Parts: sequence; structure tokens; C-alpha cells
Amino acid sequence: MNSPLVDPPPLELAVRVGCAIVYETTARAPLLLVLKPRLDVRQLILEEKLVFGAGVPTEQLTDTHGNVVYRLMLMPGRNEIVHDAIFAVPRALDNDGLPDDVVPIERMPIEVLRYTMPSRYCDSDKLMRFALEKFGNIPRGVEQVRAITEWTHRNIEYRYGSGSAVISAWDVVERGYGVCRDLAHVVVALCRAMSYASRYVSGHVPDIGVFDPGLPMDFHAYAEVYLGDTWHTFDARYNRERIGRVKIAHGLDAVDGAFSTIYGVATLASFDVWAYQVDRAHVRVGDPVDLTKRLDGTEELKLA
Repeated sequence: MNSPLVDPPPLELAVRVGCAIVYETTARAPLLLVLKPRLDVRQLILEEKLVFGAGVPTEQLTDTHGNVVYRLMLMPGRNEIVHDAIFAVPRALDNDGLPDDVVPIERMPIEVLRYTMPSRYCDSDKLMRFALEKFGNIPRGVEQVRAITEWTHRNIEYRYGSGSAVISAWDVVERGYGVCRDLAHVVVALCRAMSYASRYVSGHVPDIGVFDPGLPMDFHAYAEVYLGDTWHTFDARYNRERIGRVKIAHGLDAVDGAFSTIYGVATLASFDVWAYQVDRAHVRVGDPVDLTKRLDGTEELKLA
């Protein structure tokens, strides 16, 4: 849901996003994929290519959160899936110009209330006392949510490659480290513990206006919190507002944002993700991924 009171920002930059995934299997295996970015006022698709491999039957669905889901069958052998797209995005930072007053529970739309509840990975009921002790004295609203994000950024160490599919926000707070998925779960759970509607988000985040940290590109996870009758972005991994996010999916937690769900046995043989600013005059969908043509990765904001 986007606020009808705020004019959308102009979409002045071009960002290329995508992934190439290879699964290998010895038997047929049903697969759900969530990798196509959502329609949104802050991102407009300019060009797109989506390839599932020869002979792979595919069905496009929409889940209960409005995410695009592809259902297909992995065939014995090698299965290559490629998504490549160029999106127009604003050069404005996250949350620029958005109202941020507190929306009381009794006034929240019914479709938003679901995001106040505990879920599998965002076990806010376990964190309620902890949240009250840490953040209960901070004024409600954006100041309190920023304090939750700041605490998570400072106290939950980001460790690349430390992710696990079986730990929740409570577990992450207990152990003190995780990947972006884990940091997002902690922010969402702590916000729900303080009676905010908050949801888990997956997407692409290019390095526009920031230095490239040098880590392999990957899908990213962060949080959205409902303030001022619209959704605000809070990212504990970076703890700063960014430019050019391309949102793929949102939901209660990573169950709803998982890029793939396999019903059977398959090996992930190859996995590559890209997200970088480009000049559309020189880069098209389907071109080889060539990071020498990226415009981002430095603190200078470049306009093609």
C-alpha cells in the first residue's frame, strides 16, 4: 500500500538487476520462484528478460501479499533460470517526503494489521519484554523505529555466509550475529513487539552514492514499517537511507520472501546476482554482465 497523499518521486536513474541460477537434479522437482520485482510507484520496469530453460512448464501466480510467484517443474539434469531487467528509479533517498506520524492500531487498515502479528521467523511475542526495556522510554514513531534499527545495526554483527534457515529473530538476538535476512527479522520482530505494523522485504540494493564494499552481489533483505499511512524503509544492515532499491517481495518474514522453494531434492550448482546503475544508451537487457559499465560504487551520484 502506498500513501495517496504523497506524489511519487521522478524516476531519473536506470538500474540493472537480475540473477542467473542453475539447479541440478536427478528427478523432477516442483519449484516456486519469487524473483520478479513488484509494480511500485518507486520503480518502473523499462526492459526485462526472464528465461526458465527449454521445456520447463511455468505458471505465474500472485500470493496473498501481492508478490509474483512462478511455479515450475525442475527436470532431471541442468536447469538454468535467468532474470535480467532494467528499472527506472528515483535519485531520492528512501522515505524522502513521506509522512511519518504514528498510526494507531484502531485506525490501521485491515490488510495492514496482519503485519503486527508474530510469525515463524519474527517471534515478536518472545521479544516483547526485551523491546519494552530497550525502547519503551523512546517517543513513539519514527524516532523509536530508528532506535530499533540503530540498536540492531550496532549489536547484531553482520557475518557474510552465516545464514541459517532454522533460526528466528529471538535466536539472532541471543547469538548476536547473522546475515541481512536475520537483521531484517530482528527489526521486524522488535517493531511488532512495540505494536507497529512491520514486514520483511527482499530486493536488490545497488551501491548508488556509496562505495562498493567488495562483497559478492546478492539479494538483500530489510524491513518496512507502517507510519503516516504508508510504508517506510528501515535497513539495519547498512543503517542509512539508500538510493535505487528495487523491491521484489514483502511478507510476514523470509518464508514469504524466499527466492526459491523446492519440493524435492535439487542442488544449487550456480548462483549469481547483479544490481548496478547503468546508462541505458550503453547497456541493454541480455548484454553480458559487465561491471566496468556500472555508474555506481562511489560516493558520487552520477546521472547518465
